[in-house]
Amino acid sequence: MPKAIWNGKVLAESDETVMVEGNHYFPPEAINEYFFKQSDTHTVCPWKGTASYYTVEVDGEENHDAAWFYPTPSDAASKIKDYVAFWRGVQVVDES
Repeated sequence: MPKAIWNGKVLAESDETVMVEGNHYFPPEAINEYFFKQSDTHTVCPWKGTASYYTVEVDGEENHDAAWFYPTPSDAASKIKDYVAFWRGVQVVDES
């Protein structure tokens, strides 16, 4: 089962991730909301739409904009609406 881990804590875990461009996108109900803070950062992907970001905080350490999601994706990316992906040192491991 895919897990997203940072600083020894499991940020998200699900066997229903969606793979897009080599990234596991976790369903919104699979994230541990305790570790996530909304960020003001937004970026635009030409085919997925505008991404919003979360800063991850574990044991007082912050990883700025380490997770992103598409609240209003394009039709082509509708299957990942609100699903969360990770980067910036967050390890995604698949223990299937």
